[in-house]
Amino acid sequence: MSPVVVDLHCDTLLDIQSGTRRLAERSARGHVDLPRLREGGVGVQVFAAYVAPRLAPRGPQRARELIEAFRASVEASPEAVVHATTVASIEEACGAGKVAAVLSVENGDALGGRLEALDDLYRQGVRMLGLTWNPSNPLGDGVLGRQHGGLTDLGRAVVRRMEELGMVIDASHLSEASFWDLMDVARGPVVASHSNAWALHPHPRNLTDAQLRAIAQRGGVVGVNFYPGFLGAASLDRVLDHIEYMATVMGADHVALGSDYDGIPQAPAGLEDASKLPNLSAGLRARGHAPEHIHKILGGNALRVFRQVWA
Repeated sequence: MSPVVVDLHCDTLLDIQSGTRRLAERSARGHVDLPRLREGGVGVQVFAAYVAPRLAPRGPQRARELIEAFRASVEASPEAVVHATTVASIEEACGAGKVAAVLSVENGDALGGRLEALDDLYRQGVRMLGLTWNPSNPLGDGVLGRQHGGLTDLGRAVVRRMEELGMVIDASHLSEASFWDLMDVARGPVVASHSNAWALHPHPRNLTDAQLRAIAQRGGVVGVNFYPGFLGAASLDRVLDHIEYMATVMGADHVALGSDYDGIPQAPAGLEDASKLPNLSAGLRARGHAPEHIHKILGGNALRVFRQVWA
C-alpha cells in the first residue's frame, strides 16, 4: 500500500486569498494546487494562514480572511478536497482519493493578544498554530526577536490551552530561548513544521542537535523545509542530506516533510513543485532506506502526532 504523504506547511493561501490563483486550477505559478498535489501523491496538505507581522494590528481579521479563503476553496471542490480536523477524516478523504486539507495559523499575532481567540480559531477548524514568526509578538520571541527573552506569560498560557484543546504546537520560527521555554511548558509532542538541521547549515531558522533531540524525546516531528537558503544548496540531494542527518540525530520516527512551498522564492532542482514529490521517495530508496522508514518520513510520523494530539 502506498504511504500517505503529508506536507506540514505551505503558504498557498496567500495567493488564493489575494485572487492570484485558484486552488482547483493548475497554474504555472507557485508550487501547490490540487492538480499538482494529486500528481505528487500528496494525501494531506497543511495550509498555513500566515499573518504577516506588519498586519499585527489587525491580526485576527487577517486570519479570518485567510480562513474564509481556505473554506471557499474547499467548498468549491468537494470532489477533490476535504477540510480535515480529525485523523478519521484524513483517512476517509485519502480512501476516497481526495486531498485532506488541514488548516494551520502561522504567527500568534492572529490572536490579537487574547487567549480567548485561540478557542475561536479552534472552532473555525484550525488544528495547528505557529506561536511566532521571525520577530517578537505578544506570545514570545521569534528567531530575530529579543523583546521578551523567551515566551511571555500569554505565550505559556496559549501553549497550555492548545494542549487542552488538542491543537498541534508548531515551534518553527521560535528563538532558541522561546523554544526551550516551550519545552518547559508543553507536556505532549510538539512539531517544527518547516525547519532544518543547523549542523548542516547554520541558519537561525534551523534547529540544533539539542533541539532536534528534545522534539524527538517528546514524540514530536520536524518537517524538512525545501528552501535552499535553509538547506545550503538548491538540490534534491541536499534535502535528502537533511532528512538523513535528522533521522540519525532524532531517529526515523521523528522526521517529516514541511516543504514551505509558496512561501519560498526558490525550490530545489528536482522538487520544483508539489508534483515532483515522488522524486523524494525515489531518492530515499536510492540511498538504501527501508520502505517502512520511507513511509514514516513521507507521512506516517506526522499522522502519528496528529492522532495523539487531536485525540
